[in-house]
Amino acid sequence: MITLESKLREEFEIVFSDKNLLDTAFTHTSYANEHRLLNISHNERLEFLGDAVLQLLISQYLFKKYPQKPEGDLSKMRSVIVREESLAGFSRQCGFDDYIRLGKGEEKSGGRDRDTILGDLFEAFLGALLLDKGVDAVEKFLNQVMIPKVEEGNFERVKDYKTTLQEFLQVEGDVSIEYRVISETGPAHAKMFEMAVYVNGREISTGIGRSKKLAEQTAAQSALQVFQYENRKEN
Repeated sequence: MITLESKLREEFEIVFSDKNLLDTAFTHTSYANEHRLLNISHNERLEFLGDAVLQLLISQYLFKKYPQKPEGDLSKMRSVIVREESLAGFSRQCGFDDYIRLGKGEEKSGGRDRDTILGDLFEAFLGALLLDKGVDAVEKFLNQVMIPKVEEGNFERVKDYKTTLQEFLQVEGDVSIEYRVISETGPAHAKMFEMAVYVNGREISTGIGRSKKLAEQTAAQSALQVFQYENRKEN
């Protein structure tokens, strides 16, 4: 396997001046915690910065690309483009999952393929690139990696699992659907929420996301799978 530096140079024409920034972007908290004596930095602060520049550049792109779309539609498009699942996909597309440094426990538990970790990694890389090369370099990278997928129309329609679940259940009549917070974890700038969905008072499934709304969508998606499986068994 080629080095990360070679990969970035050959595929994206990116050469970091400050290699420490690149190393930090690809260092998960679990790895830093296991090597505390070495005083290794992890990527959470870069993730915070990368999230901000990503939101800005995608907002700017959508604003120019779709001059007739109202603010609400633009916000929905942006949210699905920059959601955890999408960013994790872009990390895999770039091959970044091969290079992230994880602690032994996180590695064994499948962290290298976890959307949360890979989505954060993508944002951390953008933050490092911003500091090392500036906003124009970040925009160029996004034009190579993300924008072609947007141009293909992959993100124009947002899948609303909550609405789909409601419509699916109400075929049989009125039902009570409730979402409850199970837990909140992580630092203030990178919280993770776990939500449960209850149907007529019965817990059906749970979901995790970086906002309550995303966690609700994940829980609703899982609930749909539960009900569809139950229907197949009955039939």
